[in-house]
Amino acid sequence: MNLKTSKTIYWVGAIFISLWFGASGFFELTKNPIVWDITVKLGYPPHFIYILGVAKLLGVAVLLTPGRFLRLKEWVFAGIFFDITFAFFSKLAVLGFAPTVDAIIAFTAISITYIMFRKLYPATYTKAGTEHVVNSFERA
Repeated sequence: MNLKTSKTIYWVGAIFISLWFGASGFFELTKNPIVWDITVKLGYPPHFIYILGVAKLLGVAVLLTPGRFLRLKEWVFAGIFFDITFAFFSKLAVLGFAPTVDAIIAFTAISITYIMFRKLYPATYTKAGTEHVVNSFERA
């Protein structure tokens, strides 16, 4: 797969995830009845829903910043992964399997996007005490 294809797949995925999580964060902050009621039904307290909304909107801002905040993007990907995982298992436990379809789609999209992110910005790891190797995070 060439660089242009990887970039295209990454940006399509980043925009898709950003629209999804941006809308979700907005709806959590504006107390949209559909999002709010489901989240409360899953057992999450109201203060957590607001915190989640803020975190999602901040994550979207980082995700859509091209070529910068690479280490922070790693944290955003991790946060989205955890959000999707908790949503999946909460819905499965409380609502059954059918409502988990959105989490499965989101997990697939974020996984593909993250794989493309790693292709565009490969990380290099070294053992402690060895010579210093410049990785993609230091170049940006």
